Amino acid sequence: MKFRTEFQDREIARKILEQIEQAPLDRQVSLMEVCGTHTVAIFRHGIKQLLPRKIRLISGPGCPVCVTDLADIDRGIEVAKLPQVIFTSFGDMLKVPGSSSSLSTARAEGADVRIVYSCLDALKIARENPEKDVVFFGIGFETTSPTIAATVAQAKEQAINNFFVLSSFKLLPPALSALLVDEDIKVDGFILPGHVCTIIGSEILNYIAEQYKTPSVIAGFEPVDILGSVLMLLRQIETNTPEIKIAYRRSVRPEGNRNALALLDRVFEPAEATWRGIGTIPGSGLKLRKDYQMFGAEERYNVKIENIERPTGCRCAEVLKGLIDPPECKLFRRRCNPENPLGSCMVSSEGTCATWYKYGG
Repeated sequence: MKFRTEFQDREIARKILEQIEQAPLDRQVSLMEVCGTHTVAIFRHGIKQLLPRKIRLISGPGCPVCVTDLADIDRGIEVAKLPQVIFTSFGDMLKVPGSSSSLSTARAEGADVRIVYSCLDALKIARENPEKDVVFFGIGFETTSPTIAATVAQAKEQAINNFFVLSSFKLLPPALSALLVDEDIKVDGFILPGHVCTIIGSEILNYIAEQYKTPSVIAGFEPVDILGSVLMLLRQIETNTPEIKIAYRRSVRPEGNRNALALLDRVFEPAEATWRGIGTIPGSGLKLRKDYQMFGAEERYNVKIENIERPTGCRCAEVLKGLIDPPECKLFRRRCNPENPLGSCMVSSEGTCATWYKYGG
């Protein structure tokens, strides 16, 4: 428990806060946490209220459930409705609204939709049901996708031919580039996700400082982690020396996890992907390489999605970019809540709207 308790130590946190309060700020500074787990930790520990008024923490598109586009949800629903399909997914995807339905609604209407806790669970279902096609809804950042790659590789080795993956994976670096070139988004520094960077490392992100001159710190998820990262960012801003700093060295290495990256590269290759709220970003998704395309649900079913209807009044897109806080959306808490989510940000426990709803502003 050493690594957890020392990063929850109140006295250490108090000393870091004193240094933050002494930072010579002549303007408001906006720092974006690019991770839903960070957003939850910031609210749960009251970090927003502890920081000086001139430091504003804003939430970015760091929840993989939230950034899954409506078209991807609609495609998943159509595949799930096919009579020969057992559709498997992580539980938080079931309530994400598509254009006019959800996986939860499809299940209530008779589709065989099952919640799994890992991709290996889906492979086990495929092994036990050889007469059915078993489709896994591939959602997640670089933290999740290597485990999916390992499962696909295992399916090939074991000649399990009724297992398929519907890919909606997202890659972090291209999304950060999209945020940095968006003129509407004003960010002075990034708090970067420790778990994603455990896989990809810090070296791949050096371009943020070199090309965009934006300070960034890779942070853990305890109060001392987050406060320490804020202090490190303020020092970079004060001295005008943008870098990619690792404040989570108990997990992150500059080169990342080479074994996981090699496995990911063996099974998948970068592809264009559409992010809810941001749009289509080249090279920000993953598709199966030629040697593994036989496990691709897209190729097997060729489902066409047309006439996508986006919910009227939902400002989820602006929330995901950090342009507004959830209470600025007129639907928040009124028509849109965890029991009746109209936007994806209200579904996942790490979604910005769900976090504001649970913990308050």
